[in-house]
Amino acid sequence: MRTPTKFVPALLGIACGTLATAVVAAPMAYDVDPAHTYPSFEADHNGGMSLWRGKFNSSMGKITVDKAAGNGTVEMTIDMKSIDFGIQALNDHANTPDIFDTAKFPTATYSGKLAKFVNGSPTEVDGQLTMHGVTKPVTLKINSFLCKPDQRSGKERCGADASAQINREDFGVNFGKTFGFKMEVTLRIQVEAQAAT
Repeated sequence: MRTPTKFVPALLGIACGTLATAVVAAPMAYDVDPAHTYPSFEADHNGGMSLWRGKFNSSMGKITVDKAAGNGTVEMTIDMKSIDFGIQALNDHANTPDIFDTAKFPTATYSGKLAKFVNGSPTEVDGQLTMHGVTKPVTLKINSFLCKPDQRSGKERCGADASAQINREDFGVNFGKTFGFKMEVTLRIQVEAQAAT
């Protein structure tokens, strides 16, 4: 049976609207911007005497976000040799087998899924951190999340501030424990990523 001509525009409108919705709902892929992404941390020194802070200067990764479906993924690789306490002697020591043993374990990876979306933005990442040859679950709390067009490229750019608590001894990094150093470490991560296409 032929469709009456008067209904053709309406059907085309519905089809186009459905297609547009599918396009909007599709997951967006983003490349992590290493110039604006620095996994950092806070660690105890000498059993509460002071709090040492450092960061990793080199990281890379990919992020996908589907705001409509409320899901997404995070894949990150961190160059452990790029650790930076602001003191070269301490950086050098961190690279030795005493701590991170970067000759044997040059990278750490984090793989996770974006979760608990609120108004189109994730509030957590449920993932697995592999460091020093050990893989453990680590949930990142997303303290802030924002996407908007980049001022230079015009492509959509997303950024987030995330944090978590880990026990470094769980990953086989227990230097200083015999001297009373606390094993708890706070992760504080700033990340920005730009639309891949």
